[in-house]
This record gives sequence, structure tokens and C-alpha cells, in this order.
Amino acid sequence: MSQAGLFELNAVAAVASHRSFRAAAAELGVSPSALSHAIAALEQRLGVRLFNRTTRSVGLSEAGEQFLARIRPALREITDAMEAVNAFRDTPIGTLRINTSEGAARRIMTPVVLEFMARYPDMRVDLVTEGRLVDIVADGFDAGIRLAEAVPRDMIAVPCSPDLRFAVVGSPDYFANNPPPIVPADLLSHRCIRTRMPSGTVFRWEFEKHGEAIALDVDGPLTLDNHNLMLEAAVGGAGLAWMSEWSVATEIATDRLVRVLDDWTPPYPGLRLYYPMNRHVPAGLRAFIDLVKETMARRA
Repeated sequence: MSQAGLFELNAVAAVASHRSFRAAAAELGVSPSALSHAIAALEQRLGVRLFNRTTRSVGLSEAGEQFLARIRPALREITDAMEAVNAFRDTPIGTLRINTSEGAARRIMTPVVLEFMARYPDMRVDLVTEGRLVDIVADGFDAGIRLAEAVPRDMIAVPCSPDLRFAVVGSPDYFANNPPPIVPADLLSHRCIRTRMPSGTVFRWEFEKHGEAIALDVDGPLTLDNHNLMLEAAVGGAGLAWMSEWSVATEIATDRLVRVLDDWTPPYPGLRLYYPMNRHVPAGLRAFIDLVKETMARRA
């Protein structure tokens, strides 16, 4: 049996990470058909099926899981070796894969991501947004960006936003017919736009004042799992929404939304860029970290 090439091994890792031939092909810079042929040729030479394929999904077979577990450390060593050489270049080259949430991506896109690409034109950025938390190491990401409270303890975390606050908001039309709440308990008599988390649970609105913490299961006829839809519903008068302060700042400034319970929403630690502590930091990630620190210093 002929030896498998590095491209084929990277193809297996990419398809396993993305669970999609199309997404893996985009990462590797080849066509989906070329990637599929490479995987099929490797499976034929090995005499086993590495992936179970359906019209809707693709996943590792038992043999594929064992195969990937053996080759992944070697691929990481090869990547680290290439990155070590990359450090001698004037500017880094390669692909930086970052996992984050949609809201965090909007927050860092212009000040960090677009500036990074302008400074380092040889770098590619693969920014994946999803609500659920993932294992960035197992899923092949270089780094993640999440709220400080969600960062795993075995990661190095770098602040990439100021402290954040949440805001309870409603439209002027809504408050024309409903008295504004004075304390969190008043929300129980209001129509609220509820938030469904990626796990499927409905979020409890959290408040704190003078050391008193309250978490409420608010009620309302509308439950959403998308930030833009929540904002549209609040502006449209559907009820009160509990959203990040920066995401509704424009609507508050233009009087499209009215903020209430301001004294019950203190600041909390903001976004963090995080990455594994016991692993070589690629040159591209190091440049991205430096830019994050530079951006934070300018804000300060």
C-alpha cells in the first residue's frame, strides 16, 4: 500500500472537524469534488471506510476515529514545525481559525479582524460563529472568543472588550400602554421577549443591586433565539427585551427604545480571546493577540 500524503491526512482532519466536505474544502482551498476524491482514494488504499456519509451529514466511522486519533498529534507537530519557520518571515502567512458567537463577532469585526487582514495580507481568517460552546482544540480552532465566564480554566485569556452590561428595553409605544418596571419583580406583569439558549433552555434574566442577585423566569408570548429578531421585536412593541447594552445603544440614542431597570444591571467582565496554554502559539495568532492588546490599550 502506498503511503498517504500530507494533503490526504489534512483532508481527513478537516472533514472530521467541519463535518462537511464543502466547509473542509473551503478551509483547504480546494474544490469539494477534489477533496471527496482524495478521501475516497485514501479509504480505498486503507481498505476501510473512514467516514459515514448520508445526504444530510458526514461523520467519522469507528475506524476513522481511531485513525484520526493517531494522526492528529503528528499533524500538529508538522504544523508547529512550519509555524516555527514562519516566525522568520517578515509577516506571518497561513490561516487563523477562530470560534466565537455572532454577537462577539460583530463586536470585534471592524476594530480587530478587518484591521488584522489589512496589516497581514498573507493571512486568512476563518471566523466561525455559533451559539454553542465547543472544544477549540478538538475542533481544530486556533483560538476562541467568548464572555469571560465561559472561557475554560485551562486556557490563556486575553481581554478583547471593555466590561459589558445588559439592558432591559422596550419601545415608546409599549410603554405608552404599560407602566415601566421599577424593580425586577415588576417584570412578572409585563410581556417579555424570552431568549432561547443554544442548549434549548430559556434564559433567566439576571439582575443585581447592592449585593442582591435575582434571576427571573420572565413570561411572554414570544420566544426567540436570534439577536436581530429580538431587536426587531422590541422596536416593534412586542414586549420588553433583555439584551447587551452595546447592541441596543443606537436604538436607545435615537429614542426607538427606552431603557428601564438601569440600576439593576451592573457591568460584568467582557469578551476574552482564549487559546491553549501548553501549545506553541502560531505566528499568525501571536500577531492577532498583539493587535487585540493594542486595540484595548487605545480604548483605555
